[in-house]
Amino acid sequence: MAPVVRQVPWSIPEDGRMGFYLGYTYNKNYLIKDENPWFPVMGEIHYSRFREEFWEESLRKMKAGGITVAATYVFWIHHEEEEGTFVFEGCRNLKKFVELCRKTHMKLFLRIGPWCHGEVRNGGFPDWLMQKGFTLRCDDERYLAYVERFWTQIYEQVRGQMYEDGGPVIGIQIENEYGHVGGFSGEAGEQHMRTLKGLAEKTGFRVPLYTATGWGGAVTGGMLPVMAGYCEAPWDPRLTEIEANENYVFSGKRNDALVANDHHVCSELTFSPEDFPYLTAELGGGLQPTEHRRPVPTGTDIGAMSLAKLGSGVAMLGYYMYHGGSNPKGKFSTLQESKESGYPNNVPVVNYDFFAPIRQYGQISESYKEIKLLAMFLADFGDDMAKLPEEIAPADISPEDTHSLRTSWRHDDKHGYVFFNNYQRKRTMDAHRGVKLTGRCRDTVEFHEMDIPSGAYGFFPYHMKLGDKELASAAAIPLCRLEGSETCYVFYGDYEPFYCWKGEDAAWTLHLSRADALNAWKITLDRDYLILSDNYVWEEDGEVKVTGALHTKIKCYPDLSSGIPGFARCGRDGIFTVYERNQESSKTSAKFRLISEDEESRTYETEIQYAQDILDCILTFAYGGDKLEIYQEDELLNDYYYTGEPAELSLRYFDFPEKLLVKIYALREGHKRFLEKWPEMRNGTACELSVVSARDEIR
Repeated sequence: MAPVVRQVPWSIPEDGRMGFYLGYTYNKNYLIKDENPWFPVMGEIHYSRFREEFWEESLRKMKAGGITVAATYVFWIHHEEEEGTFVFEGCRNLKKFVELCRKTHMKLFLRIGPWCHGEVRNGGFPDWLMQKGFTLRCDDERYLAYVERFWTQIYEQVRGQMYEDGGPVIGIQIENEYGHVGGFSGEAGEQHMRTLKGLAEKTGFRVPLYTATGWGGAVTGGMLPVMAGYCEAPWDPRLTEIEANENYVFSGKRNDALVANDHHVCSELTFSPEDFPYLTAELGGGLQPTEHRRPVPTGTDIGAMSLAKLGSGVAMLGYYMYHGGSNPKGKFSTLQESKESGYPNNVPVVNYDFFAPIRQYGQISESYKEIKLLAMFLADFGDDMAKLPEEIAPADISPEDTHSLRTSWRHDDKHGYVFFNNYQRKRTMDAHRGVKLTGRCRDTVEFHEMDIPSGAYGFFPYHMKLGDKELASAAAIPLCRLEGSETCYVFYGDYEPFYCWKGEDAAWTLHLSRADALNAWKITLDRDYLILSDNYVWEEDGEVKVTGALHTKIKCYPDLSSGIPGFARCGRDGIFTVYERNQESSKTSAKFRLISEDEESRTYETEIQYAQDILDCILTFAYGGDKLEIYQEDELLNDYYYTGEPAELSLRYFDFPEKLLVKIYALREGHKRFLEKWPEMRNGTACELSVVSARDEIR
């Protein structure tokens, strides 16, 4: 049954609420769902960059990681590469993807362009459109006619899936970086954005929330501005280490001047920040290497940056990318961004792994686990966090300041959270001894003395309501709430927590180490369960599913009376029941041999012998060189720029091939590359495949 929605006038009522629909709207400070504060975590996944057979699995992985809203670009060139011929099959089957979002109860933002960027050829415009001879991205009626034709085709794929129809689509993003990377600025730009929004509504894209890029002087046409922030800048033309990143400093500043600085940098916003909640749609879940610049983000890079944004008052954590992928094959050309297609950067032909939380073939990364910590908290306590304004001290700290402890608060008169960050990417911060954090509200709350080492970050609650109990303070980070016969509140951290309760009664709490929290999964069956596993865990058809190796141990609280399929109980660890999977099987093996070489490259043949009953096998290639390509016969399966990290290939994704060709191109001293870790050179050159290993995955 479709949810009941009520249109409200486009005005600001006395309560400050804005928007069209009761179900999802917003005020100046936060998003609202069903008249309650709502703090979503959004993750970008590009359906056309991933095999449709695995979409549902990936959406479930996103949900297990705490993502409540998926976002996806609809790339024009992926659907109409040949003028007049629209393709909605295979990885381009938008209708199926949206239906799966509905099936998995994942809300969806469609980013319909028409210009998208996304490291796609022409920013997503088809080549034939680029050759029409009239100005694009403006109110030219000839251009708008093609946009309307494209959007009409897209809408037919998602008809009946808008929120007002009971579907998952709650938001539409119009254009991207308009007035920042291309397009018009000023009133001409604002008018074009209004024109596009009107055209989208006319086409049928009527949703509660319309967004537009807000950073770098982009114009928004009055729509909700969404912001960006990345831990580095692979598009930056420099070949050196760059300045300390501002995204690790608590700040009321919303603009990230590094974003698209290869095009244009503008520090001025075209909207008044005080009129809109602080939303991110492109908080970097990773980074896409370019040919000339190849930084490698870590899990702590992403975790600390996310924490800094949360402490800076953000009201939505939106990650780009959250799920990596592969560029689909083009009919007339490759579909990646390149200098040949008029862009400042070269990126791989196929590979769009992005070092994302969920990697190119669905692998779980350390960044995924870091984001999950905050996402689990926001799922259970985000309605409270959303309402709390930020207070930052010291204000305007320099990201190059490695001596000062960075702190902020989100609080009202009664309660709040104190944030601290002592992490700065590529910098060593001073350790701080004997720190006494305080909580700010009507009464000052003082925490016990603690040492905060270099690289530490987190947040602590004070006067936090847990059911009918009140936690006055604790040097512990809230993770989630487990509902059952008695509600259990889960916290984590490696400090002595010193739980201090108001009054004599305490709520039931469970404290985890940070390492255990990274491997914590909340599963809801007849009640909530907490499972500790370094592998992906989810619920499907009323059962707990666990991926991983043949020999796997997990812990569960409370114990499942029905057990866990494929696992046997093997003991206790405190309040946790320990389960073990111990399957005897052969292991997938791979061997390789050099079959040809010249001054520029070496080619190897790899043969694979598979174990039985595996879900997937990930081949890992350790190599030195400028780039690596993998072929099945003459078909390019994937390509990698060397970053110092091994290249990974899912064999399931390619239907378990038995032979592959691996080609490595030479990297020489003096090549114009920024690398954080250069390979070992022999006579000034690196061009060698050193190790191929196989990692089986079952469930």
